[in-house]
Amino acid sequence: MTSAPVTSGPTLHRIVLSAASLAAAVALYGGVLGLCVERRSDGFAWLRTADGTELMVHERPTESSDAAVALTFAVTGLDAVVADWVGAGGAVVDAPAVQPWGERMSVVRDRDGHIVCLVERP
Repeated sequence: MTSAPVTSGPTLHRIVLSAASLAAAVALYGGVLGLCVERRSDGFAWLRTADGTELMVHERPTESSDAAVALTFAVTGLDAVVADWVGAGGAVVDAPAVQPWGERMSVVRDRDGHIVCLVERP
């Protein structure tokens, strides 16, 4: 069953991510994933995805949880992105693999322990 496009109602405006180190988080999300760093302020950085979604990084104490929300980013060159992610201080939970639903995906953690899914663009 195919759903019709949503034309009214709420839109995703911003994702707020807590990070113990603003510089380290910007290096991962901006440097490795290539999100555009739009601006910085004391304890905050605003990044934007290619489709316009804003990721606001807030430097403050963090508490990771595998049961919390996981960010998912579509990337090109999944294996290289995962290698760069690890090189920038992240960790691999699940190596790149084809999932039962057909996506090629890797599950990683950022430096604060947040779960991030990286999905290979078709």
